Amino acid sequence: MKHLAICLLALGLSFSALAQDNVSYHGKKISADNAIPTTELAAKLGDKKEMPAKVEGTVESVCQVKGCWMRVKTADNQTMLVRFRDYGFFVPKDIAGKNVVFEGTAETKTTSVAELRHYAEDAGKSKEEIAKITQPEKAITFMADGVIVKK
Repeated sequence: MKHLAICLLALGLSFSALAQDNVSYHGKKISADNAIPTTELAAKLGDKKEMPAKVEGTVESVCQVKGCWMRVKTADNQTMLVRFRDYGFFVPKDIAGKNVVFEGTAETKTTSVAELRHYAEDAGKSKEEIAKITQPEKAITFMADGVIVKK
């Protein structure tokens, strides 16, 4: 009888583990409710320098040094740099291609050549690819307080 109870308990724990959300949370725990697609962010931001937002998209690449930033696909094969507030958390380095939801502040920013080269180096780009970066880039960037990675 004791063995049956232990087996039933183990079986119940297995089923409850499978029933959990198939997501992981990083930083502040957020929900996916009311997230806008990355393709709509530029229109929502308009002429504002920055605004709070919750966005959903697909990861294109991640910092391979420690997961301290990610690039998320936007419209027309472009990407948006997403960093994490105060380097307070990181994301797994193997989430390229996964869907994510992130919440924080979207802003229009000009990124220097030196910073762009640093990001390219962190992403594992070749020296030739890094050398081709010669102009600063004006783009929408994002400072996330929390990220949900959908598995």
